[in-house]
Amino acid sequence: MSNKDVIELVGVVEEMLPAGTFRVQLESGQMIIAHLAGKMRLNRIRLAVGDKVKVVMTPYDLSKGRITFRY
Repeated sequence: MSNKDVIELVGVVEEMLPAGTFRVQLESGQMIIAHLAGKMRLNRIRLAVGDKVKVVMTPYDLSKGRITFRY
């Protein structure tokens, strides 16, 4: 998958779920389930409820995403 095939959105972490997943509310109001990207896990970047994050989604499944950046 190339970089042009993804959708980048901004959201806020609403809830922490088990296994490194989070419930994120996007700016459009949609709630999705997102997991941490590998680079964030390697660098031990922690997220808390209320953090603003950048989420990358594929156009094939708009209910799941990957958190790639914490603002």
